[in-house]
Amino acid sequence: MGKKTIWALRVVIALSLAGSLLVQVMILPAVWRDLDDVELWARITLITLFALGIVTLQVCAVCIWQLLTMVRRGSVFSPGAFRYVDVIIGAIAAASALMFALAVFLAPGGTAPGIVGLICGASLVIAGVALLVVVMRMLLKQAMERENEARHLRDELDEVI
Repeated sequence: MGKKTIWALRVVIALSLAGSLLVQVMILPAVWRDLDDVELWARITLITLFALGIVTLQVCAVCIWQLLTMVRRGSVFSPGAFRYVDVIIGAIAAASALMFALAVFLAPGGTAPGIVGLICGASLVIAGVALLVVVMRMLLKQAMERENEARHLRDELDEVI
């Protein structure tokens, strides 16, 4: 991966993190105020689901930043990368669960069934992304195994020569 690509990804991640912080500090309190006619428990539930959803995105962004650092250093094919990938998988799975919880929260109220269905569909898509990252984790593991095998064969060849 080239330096320009890593730089561009870092700019996108930094802007995303700044935007998410803005949402947490400015937008969520505004939504809280807009829901003043809703029961307190419902306001707390909605704002909590939204805030936790934003946190899952922030966690993914920080882990991707760390993986980019490992790519830049040439150490992404090391056991340390699995820690970040595992956290990303967990954060995406949590986002899927939060989205489903939102659908469950909205279902008994006056929300249109189609909206609840769309939210459930989004939850399913997010779960699919988590499974995609699981597959990518397996590919990372295979790449590391091939790297170790190639290193071992090079060492054996060096001994023969």
